[in-house]
Amino acid sequence: MKDETARLMTLVREKRPLVHQITNNVTVNDCANITLCAGGSPVMTDSPEDVEEMTGLASALVLNIGTLTNAIIEAMIIAGRTANKKGIPVILDPVGAGATRYRTDMVWKLLKEIKISVIKGNAGEIGALAGAGGKVRGVDSEGMTGDPKEACISLSKRTGATVVMTGAVDIITDGNRTAVVNNGHEMMTTVSGTGCMTASVIGCYASCTDDMLLASAAALAVFNIAGSKAAKRSKGPGSFIMNLKDELAHLTPNETIPLANIRLL
Repeated sequence: MKDETARLMTLVREKRPLVHQITNNVTVNDCANITLCAGGSPVMTDSPEDVEEMTGLASALVLNIGTLTNAIIEAMIIAGRTANKKGIPVILDPVGAGATRYRTDMVWKLLKEIKISVIKGNAGEIGALAGAGGKVRGVDSEGMTGDPKEACISLSKRTGATVVMTGAVDIITDGNRTAVVNNGHEMMTTVSGTGCMTASVIGCYASCTDDMLLASAAALAVFNIAGSKAAKRSKGPGSFIMNLKDELAHLTPNETIPLANIRLL
């Protein structure tokens, strides 16, 4: 999948897809900027009165429940239904699912009301949704008791979405095919928002292919390669987040071919 990743990276930068994001207000600026660095164009509106028309103009929709309210859920459903009507891929980041009943219930409400293309979460979130003993404290993963791969496959088959579980090794499955991505650096866990930004990059890549497993694996590889490169020249979390954006913006498709560690299981 290395060559496909490079080709998709080139296509994203040529197409410059508009990615509509109803996202976490803690990380909204980082998500907008990382979308630009990945080659996309961000729009971050979340008003129920505005999202239907804006989603209709977009090439992908990213929904992130990090700072959740009833009004946000209303906006997400309106936007999601519009995306479904127009064949626009929808990426759901179930931030903190499993931590509270409200968050978990709202994730299932979104999954009932909207056809989701990709669910991206950490081990705790995916484990909680899959019934595999996921543990979440606040919005941070404390892992799961079940088998990660089987949990991802189970959730994918239940929802019809490609499932992405991020971690030291990322797992991606569409229920039939499963891939792992082994790029990245532990410094990516020292700043807030790298998970949110990952969903933004997936949105860019999902807009340029019908293969959501390829889009997700390619986006993870590219983003994590940038993270590894950024870590090598960072003194700490502050410089890392700045360098991460620079490295993603400057990364070339040819660089990704030898560096992307993607494997189909």
